[in-house]
Amino acid sequence: MRWLRVLGAILRAGLTIERTRLEPLVALRAAAGVAIVVGLFLWLVSPAYAASSALGAFSAGTATFQRSWRPRKVLALGAGAGLAISTFCGYVAAGHPVSFLLVLATWTFLAGMAWSAGPTAGIVSCATVAAMLVTVTLPTSVTEALEHAGVIAFGGLVQAALIWAFPIRRWGAHRDALADAFAALADFARRLRHDPEAPFDAEPMTTARDAATLTPSQARRRPAVLHGSRGLAERIRPVLATLADPEVGAPAEGPGRDRARDLLATAAGILDAAARAIRRGEPVNVPEHSVEALRRDTRGPDPAAGDGEARDSGYAEYASYAGYDGDFDPGALDGSALRAARRLADLLEQAVEIADSGDALAPTRAGGSQGDGGPLRRPTMLRLVPVLHRAFRRELRRDSTVLRHALRLAAVACAGYGIGTVVSPDHGYWVPITAVMVMRPDFHQTYARAVARLAGTAVGVGLATATVQLAHPGSWVTGALAVVAAGLTYLLMRTGYAASQCFTAAYVVFLLGLGGETWQETAGDRVLLTLLGGAMAMTAYALFPAWETPRILDRLADRLAGTGRYAAAVVRGYAEPATESRSEVHDALLAGRAADAAWNEAFLRAKQEPVLHPGLTREEAEEADDALTSLGRAAMLLETHLPGPDARPSPGASRFAEALEADTEQAVRDVRRRRALDWDRVEQALDEWSDNDDPVVRGAAELQTRALGELTAAVSRSPLEQDVEPTRQVRRVQREVEAEESGTTPSPALADRTPPPPEPDTPEAPADGGRTAGPTDDRAADPTPDRPADAGAGGAGGGGAGGTGRSMPGAGAADDTGDGPGTADAADGTGRSRAGGGAADRSGRNPAATGERTPAPNRPADAGGDRPGTADGTGRRGADGARGARDGDGGRDASRSRPAGEGRPD
Repeated sequence: MRWLRVLGAILRAGLTIERTRLEPLVALRAAAGVAIVVGLFLWLVSPAYAASSALGAFSAGTATFQRSWRPRKVLALGAGAGLAISTFCGYVAAGHPVSFLLVLATWTFLAGMAWSAGPTAGIVSCATVAAMLVTVTLPTSVTEALEHAGVIAFGGLVQAALIWAFPIRRWGAHRDALADAFAALADFARRLRHDPEAPFDAEPMTTARDAATLTPSQARRRPAVLHGSRGLAERIRPVLATLADPEVGAPAEGPGRDRARDLLATAAGILDAAARAIRRGEPVNVPEHSVEALRRDTRGPDPAAGDGEARDSGYAEYASYAGYDGDFDPGALDGSALRAARRLADLLEQAVEIADSGDALAPTRAGGSQGDGGPLRRPTMLRLVPVLHRAFRRELRRDSTVLRHALRLAAVACAGYGIGTVVSPDHGYWVPITAVMVMRPDFHQTYARAVARLAGTAVGVGLATATVQLAHPGSWVTGALAVVAAGLTYLLMRTGYAASQCFTAAYVVFLLGLGGETWQETAGDRVLLTLLGGAMAMTAYALFPAWETPRILDRLADRLAGTGRYAAAVVRGYAEPATESRSEVHDALLAGRAADAAWNEAFLRAKQEPVLHPGLTREEAEEADDALTSLGRAAMLLETHLPGPDARPSPGASRFAEALEADTEQAVRDVRRRRALDWDRVEQALDEWSDNDDPVVRGAAELQTRALGELTAAVSRSPLEQDVEPTRQVRRVQREVEAEESGTTPSPALADRTPPPPEPDTPEAPADGGRTAGPTDDRAADPTPDRPADAGAGGAGGGGAGGTGRSMPGAGAADDTGDGPGTADAADGTGRSRAGGGAADRSGRNPAATGERTPAPNRPADAGGDRPGTADGTGRRGADGARGARDGDGGRDASRSRPAGEGRPD
């Protein structure tokens, strides 16, 4: 059944037409390149040479539409050169079937390994395989092979020349990436007004960083608006989160919270204006009322900074435009909230100044780099060879997805060429071409592209065949039709593979007609052989898969390592204030963000696969993702207030950072081995942290510890508990409900599992009559050496689970709220119990046994004394932005899904 559901989703994805912004001028320019080479060689040489030149120009134009931050003309030249080399090698070996298969297998394997350098390299390399398979049928000698290879390279040269002569939106992709980052910040600020713990999707920031990585020639010519803006956006994000957070920023209620909401709305408007200016190259248009609000909200006394009176901080230039001189509301924002507001005003002023620079070139220093730190460097095409070599070597391992893809690609290309030659000697190459073009390293894309290519090919061949049959065009008209089909392919390139493939198939029919083949010879074979090639691609992946699901725990461990390193680096910045600590925090942030992106990609692929992980359910993976997001968010709040080199070190921060590093290292190993996580050193360091230390730092450390507890609750169940306990609890609750409705006693089967309740006045009486007591487990009386049993542990009864019905072995029982007195395993609101003496609250914490402190004064306690605004006190987020509780039968409630339109959290 799971395969059927997955295949149904694949069918829908393959036939989906995406609504996206079209680029008609870029498509027209690329189609003009195809028209120039086709018309030139039709006029000067022959239709056969025109077909070769059209293939080169078309493929080079397609390469310029791929997502790459290199100049488009460089992509066109590189694609043309690769096409020429691959076709010549195929021509030379085409006379000997065995040698050609060896050349095809080697070239296809290298094309598959090119995915290690990124999707653009992999896609362009696959196009060179297709060119090798198509054009070997054209020449008859080595001399003609050289001529055809030169003609194909000429097509790429024409496309590059057109891009140089007629530039469209210079730096447009880089501007869009940076503008998307600022627009994401604006959306983040708006959501923070209503949800102080709103998640932030870091993908726009990662994309902006990729776009800021430039070659030396690009660095010399980039506009000033692309200089320093990305780093500015990175600094704005934690300031927004700090201002909104009730723990370290504005208070949860009152005039301070209202003032923070106003400031966030103002910041969102200014960030949107900056994004529009960056995207369009226009001056920034900031509304005057926004300036007034920003000016007002950043005035106020800051006792923590030693202010005796209000200071004017930030945005003075733009405030003068409005002539604002009104009074401020003293005490509306103070302390860390006021410092965050002033910092935000300064950063917004810088953002507006940079966005106003337009297309002016960035200042260049004598050394050749621009700006304070210089741009991130991207290797040139010539220096890319050693980079590719290192990337290839990294993927030469048994568990590599790219290596398995390369082996799969080479095997299918050779097998498809042999089968296609037998089925259709004239057009058999369509089988391997289809297989090579649809195959991708992951399951979902391979199957979806196979469906899309078959549907697009059937429609495109039908349209082209009907056109040829009705019009009977000559060579020039056929060439014109091929150019029109190529232009429509370019125009619809980003709307989905099925739509673009429809006109690609028509283009191929017209191109082959230009070479002398009639539609009767091509139409039927084209559809049949495309179907065969797609079937081979899907079969190959099913027989030799590279499932992401079995590796999901390793990806989760990598993300834990990256996020834990970032959190520890931020805390260490307070323990060892120095300039070097900021660079360590930045490096840790980038490493954590890379691990986060890898996890998000892996988790998305795993959800689209028809296999299941034996030890981690999708719900548990989502809970672990939420917990790590909370850990990273707590570290981000601390990063905003990193002290300067002259600040006083924090001894508590030093001990906490060391404990966090040590426990994270052990936890990474435990996650990979599916063991229970232990954060004893972190909890001990937090308990020993002096109350006289910086409350902001200690409060963020408490948030981190809470997030680690949530992670433990998500992944620390054994496979037996995952499989057996939920079903057992569901049946138990059903029997209880039936017994209560009928007014009878529970069935004998239930009575066998449930000991009779003691008298209500005895200390051992659980509040619910003992109905949740679990099976006996001797481990409760035999604590591990490194975790002594609490004073409340005793007896041999298994720890009962309230609320949801999952329990961990232990003594005593717990009621629906987990408040059973004298229990060793108190059930929390998520249905998992934890070792501890005394009563446990709904969040699974035992303040009496662990010495946990009460909630902060400015944060109202909920049912479990944990996070405000949550449904169960555990802080897990539901569909409405709050984190929902589980239902009483051990299952997860429907609110586990993420809000629509919301990206994955950072």
